[in-house]
Amino acid sequence: MLPLLDPNASLQQSYLEFLQQLKKAGFAGDIQSGYATRIAYSTDNSVYQKLPQAVVLPKNTDDLVILGKLSAKAQFSDIRFSPRGGGTGTNGQSLTAGIVVDMSRHMNKILEFNADEGWVRVQAGVVKDQLNEYLKPHGYFFAPDLSTSNRATIGGMINTDASGQGSLVYGKTSDHVLGLKSVLFNGDVVETSPMPLSQAQQVAADACHPLNAIMAQILETAIGKRQEIIAKFPRLNRFLTGYDLEHVLSNDQQHVDVSRIITGSEGTLAFVTEARLNVTPIAKFKALVNVKYDSFESALRHAPQMVAAQATSVETVDSKVLNLAREDIVWHSVKDLIEDVPGKSMLGLNMVEYNAEEPANFRAKLDGLLASLDADMVVGRNGVIGYQVTEDTGQIAKIYAMRKKAVGLLGKAKGWAKPVAFAEDTAVPPENLADFILEFRELLDAKGLQYGMFGHVDAGVLHVRPALDLSDPTQEALLQTLSDEVVALVAKYGGLMWGEHGKGYRSEYGPAFFGDELFTELRKIKRAFDPLNKLNPGKICTPLESEESLVRVSDEKRGAFDRQIPIEVRDSYAPAMNCNGNGLCFNYDTKSPMCPSFKVTGDRRHSPKGRAGMVREWLRQLANQQVDIQTLEQQSFTQPTPRWKKRPMSHDPHDFSHEVKDVMDHCLACKACTSQCPVNVDVPGFRARFLNLYYQRYQRPLRDSLVANVEKMAPWLAKFPRLVNRIMTLAPVKHYLHKRVGYVDAPLLSSPTLQSRIRGNYQFDLQKLTSLNVRQKSKTVLIVQDPFTSFYEAELVADCLNLLEKLGYQPVLLPFKPNGKPQHVKGYLQEFAATAKNAAEFLQQLAALDLPMLGLDASMVLCYRDEYSKALGDARGDFHVQLLHEWLVSQPLNVSLADETDYVLFTHCTEKTALPTVGNAWLQIFKQMGLRLTLEETGCCGMAGTFGHEAAHLDESKDIYALSWYPALRQHQHQQVLVTGFSCRSQVKRIEGFKPLHPLQLLNAKISA
Repeated sequence: MLPLLDPNASLQQSYLEFLQQLKKAGFAGDIQSGYATRIAYSTDNSVYQKLPQAVVLPKNTDDLVILGKLSAKAQFSDIRFSPRGGGTGTNGQSLTAGIVVDMSRHMNKILEFNADEGWVRVQAGVVKDQLNEYLKPHGYFFAPDLSTSNRATIGGMINTDASGQGSLVYGKTSDHVLGLKSVLFNGDVVETSPMPLSQAQQVAADACHPLNAIMAQILETAIGKRQEIIAKFPRLNRFLTGYDLEHVLSNDQQHVDVSRIITGSEGTLAFVTEARLNVTPIAKFKALVNVKYDSFESALRHAPQMVAAQATSVETVDSKVLNLAREDIVWHSVKDLIEDVPGKSMLGLNMVEYNAEEPANFRAKLDGLLASLDADMVVGRNGVIGYQVTEDTGQIAKIYAMRKKAVGLLGKAKGWAKPVAFAEDTAVPPENLADFILEFRELLDAKGLQYGMFGHVDAGVLHVRPALDLSDPTQEALLQTLSDEVVALVAKYGGLMWGEHGKGYRSEYGPAFFGDELFTELRKIKRAFDPLNKLNPGKICTPLESEESLVRVSDEKRGAFDRQIPIEVRDSYAPAMNCNGNGLCFNYDTKSPMCPSFKVTGDRRHSPKGRAGMVREWLRQLANQQVDIQTLEQQSFTQPTPRWKKRPMSHDPHDFSHEVKDVMDHCLACKACTSQCPVNVDVPGFRARFLNLYYQRYQRPLRDSLVANVEKMAPWLAKFPRLVNRIMTLAPVKHYLHKRVGYVDAPLLSSPTLQSRIRGNYQFDLQKLTSLNVRQKSKTVLIVQDPFTSFYEAELVADCLNLLEKLGYQPVLLPFKPNGKPQHVKGYLQEFAATAKNAAEFLQQLAALDLPMLGLDASMVLCYRDEYSKALGDARGDFHVQLLHEWLVSQPLNVSLADETDYVLFTHCTEKTALPTVGNAWLQIFKQMGLRLTLEETGCCGMAGTFGHEAAHLDESKDIYALSWYPALRQHQHQQVLVTGFSCRSQVKRIEGFKPLHPLQLLNAKISA
């Protein structure tokens, strides 16, 4: 590869000086200006892309005071900021060409909770689901519900006045804000909450009060323009205006709440650092009715009747979203709750929730709805073709998880035209929604566009995402045309363009919506808060008398950068290019398997979204330097660069590839993203391709060679296990491996070896297998070896053979054939292709025997299915290697065991994300045998093959383990714990000092010979 241009050259001198002064001033948080970090923050969940000058991550309010006071100095008058939370905004609210102020990494503490008074005080970076997890044991929750609730921060919710499901009952975020602590552009700290009008007037008259000018302007506007404001704003549940001019005054006009102006201001007025919020008691009784329809129009037109039936919420999805969900990993969890209606096509779904504190009232409402639905189906009314009811809170949560994933699933559409957000939160009176949507669909159909729809029909808000290829300039221009037409359409039906997700780059429509008189009032308020236009400039409005312009729908988008990459390269790297920024990989939940490196670092570079962004930028830079990456990749297979021609990694310090490699180094290659991400961003896949090319130019570390060759070395080393193990435990050898090779806690070979543990009747004899009769074949299984269990955990393979024999089967141990997974992980793609070809030919030959082939290590077995298919294509053949549980769960197990122990199963993260039924399969197997087993929900253990053995990742590996495995294991006795993954068992042994059993080992021990 050619060296790339120094990306940091674009950093402006004034910003460099500001960052230097900021550090000297005592800023305690993180200050980052590396190009990779800037790229990671250049996108959000919108179609836009804007490269910031730097990213700062404050640790507390004091840091923001330092930031504001420094920027208020005359020499830094041109410095601009944008607050950022989870980065889930769909309209570019947090994007800036200045400095991103990320509140999520450090300012994420729950500070105080008062159950008696029903409020909680939190920092701005607290994630919504994190807060509700904290409140749940106390019987409360924070009500506004978002599809992005597992990564959206409270600060972000405040800045967009977020709302979601159930808003008819629970309202918006602003309805729950009791008070805010904020930092103004100049570093002044202000605390806002409702105050009597007389006190507000005193503040407005006090020239020394930090809210003096702000309060004076708010009173002038809110009181002086009261009638115009009431007349202008639609009477809707969702009517985001930017600055809530109506509700800053109480209905009786006797109280003033400046928080109402800040809430919904999109970071244009102040940095919100803390919030005091009211919390809502969790309803004791809850039910969800999934109502199925013969058309989406039927679902829309029927929704108002359910609102009239006093439902808590009514959510809807169309057939496109349902069909995408069917193809996703999420469907296995809800398919029994949303069953197809025999002989009918389900083209729409309404999810109707009822909840209440008292059972009588709850039951009357629910029974009334069900009686009405029964009548609908009898007479063929309202398009209702069926319904299902669940009152199980766990099942309800699963259905809503599917609904929440709909946003990301729409981005999974095939081809480069993807459903995109720009007119996706229109709000109209609910009674107008069906007619509005029909006309909206006519508009899209006339342009030949595909689209998906879902949303909150009870509030008249529907998310409509037309599919556009924004790397095509013509379709990018169509986005502007559509946007203009939708603005006119919502006006026709008495609504507005931004019902839920704020303005952002749609701010250009503000003047037309408000009219000159009221928009001027908005600009006066902006001037009072931020006269120098330093906070998120261009969003909502600019200060009065400012000549700076608003951002526009037509501003630069991700597609403009993507189109610089040749289309054939984009097609080839689709698993990176398809990332739409939905940010599900930022899920705060430590028990969620995606993405362990982000969870432990909090660094957005180290996430699937971040890594996909790095690869896109790397491809773009290569393309702009006329580098043909496809030719490079072909040459890496046919003419690999000799080692003596490769450069030290310290060479070419301005090569952006070094930053990309650093980001890739922290990936555990656990593959959770390939199934957990709604658009299946496959980081291990494009990571291997990147490493393959990177190391055509630069020298590899020795440890990579050791890992890539482990399958070749292990059989030879296993001939002398005691000698090898003794050498490996010598202090000088361990020191050398640690300090020179970068390898720690190397696993020891099994002693006795596998071959010395088993009898001869397990040996492979192809001729004998070919001559088996039908009865013999029905009882014969083939065991596919992998290097880890065969050479480092031989007792597991021996136990597997014994177990199968006890169950009445004749297991046959196949000759060891390298799988190639370690080569792929380290980017040795030429070597991997050769290994895969050799193994595939052998396994394909055996497939003709029509005998089950079983493997024990999930990462190895799944490699046959995924990486082999991608590397070999049709040449892979049609052989199928199963994991033991996949085969065993379908076999008759005529065994009854007596054991009162409550066993607990920890599954491998790669296994459970690729095979989401793994846990249930082991539950069935144990149940058949009379054993008690429960599943423990955990994320990654932190070992992930060799990742945890690399010295550079040792601390990170242990920190990942501490997130979910450590607290979960501490709840159980050692003898209860069963673990499916080799890496996981190795990690537990290293940290806890005991090695848990694989579930098959327990079964083998319990079944008598």
